[in-house]
Amino acid sequence: MQPTPEVTSDDGWNGTRIVTVSNQKGGVGKTTTTVNLAAAMALSGLQVLVIDMDPQGNASTALSIPHTSGTAGIYDVLIDGLPMAEVIQSCPQVPNLVCAPATIDLAGAEIELVPLVARENRLRRALAVYLKDHPVDLVIIDCPPSLGLLTVNALVAARELLIPIQCEYYALEGLSQLLKNVELVQAHLNAELRVSTILLTMFDARTRLSADVAAQVRDYFGDQVLQSAIPRSVRISEAPSHGETVMTYDPGSTGALSYAEAAAEMRRQKESA
Repeated sequence: MQPTPEVTSDDGWNGTRIVTVSNQKGGVGKTTTTVNLAAAMALSGLQVLVIDMDPQGNASTALSIPHTSGTAGIYDVLIDGLPMAEVIQSCPQVPNLVCAPATIDLAGAEIELVPLVARENRLRRALAVYLKDHPVDLVIIDCPPSLGLLTVNALVAARELLIPIQCEYYALEGLSQLLKNVELVQAHLNAELRVSTILLTMFDARTRLSADVAAQVRDYFGDQVLQSAIPRSVRISEAPSHGETVMTYDPGSTGALSYAEAAAEMRRQKESA
């Protein structure tokens, strides 16, 4: 990584909260957390932008955002310099929620970014230009399960990192590499980045294992861990197949209520910061 100027208020961020959701371990609930927290925040009245940086495009699917090959998406922003405003689409189920979708073209972006100038900063610069003309309270960036250039772009663009950790064996495995990457980004690319939030996912209150893992994570991360934990829930799993988040698919379910509580905690977190 080549050192670049630190992020300043001139980048257009102003009061916008920018959160990247990352954990290179697969199946921990990154995308589920991204879309449901975004929906919960939007339903509470905030203007929310989701940026889908995962070539699988699952966040786009869950928000009913078209993202077939040929659709203008975040790939065109990163590689071709297309203004972000030209790829943003509105989520039909949730007012105040918009999304920059991921198409399958994004799968090749890791390689295509390598020779580009300021390759780690392309998302940050595009987002800064967008935020100057579009008032947004919260940006949530969904990452692929890797630590490549797409994830680095997401870390450079953010002020905060949210790490979902599943309540299963090996929950903390691999996190040291993620935290090491965060330190590198802080040192060379984005001094304002911080690990602000840890969210426990797939929590099963009936098992000793979930309780033990939750205790271990709270011991390790302390106050960064939200009190709200996301339970295993069929409703959460079903919602994306209907092109919805659980917040609109079944707002009274335990999964939806848990994400609503987590979103409320994050809002209080911001107010007390």
